[in-house]
Amino acid sequence: MELERCPTTRWRQAAGFTLIELMITVVIVAILMAVALPSYRQHVIRSNRAAVEAFMLEVANRQERYLLDRRSYASSLSDLALSVGPEISPNYTVSVSNTGTGLAYTITATPIGAQLTGDTDCGVLALDQLGIKSASGGGDRCWK
Repeated sequence: MELERCPTTRWRQAAGFTLIELMITVVIVAILMAVALPSYRQHVIRSNRAAVEAFMLEVANRQERYLLDRRSYASSLSDLALSVGPEISPNYTVSVSNTGTGLAYTITATPIGAQLTGDTDCGVLALDQLGIKSASGGGDRCWK
């Protein structure tokens, strides 16, 4: 009788995870990923938008300094000695347009790549010389 118990005891001690236990773990991980991944993507989109908004505000500040020095606004980023940084350029193209008189400007940030497909609420961001902020997507929480 002692001999019969010995092999089953060894088998139970050497046993690993069952297939059902592994499948339950896989299902739990899949559910967690299904919840976490969209939230993470939205966080990345919002942080990319915040980076370009900060850059646009810096461009507006430089425009005001340029106006004080030259009595008109600059017509390009190179006139302001600015360039779009590597944290912004993969997600947005930023441009400055100037009226013919040089007394008005609009800074425009157009999303590209993953930002274009992910940020449909806001779309193209714009800022003018009066400080009016707008978004082509019509989202009310685009500018913070």
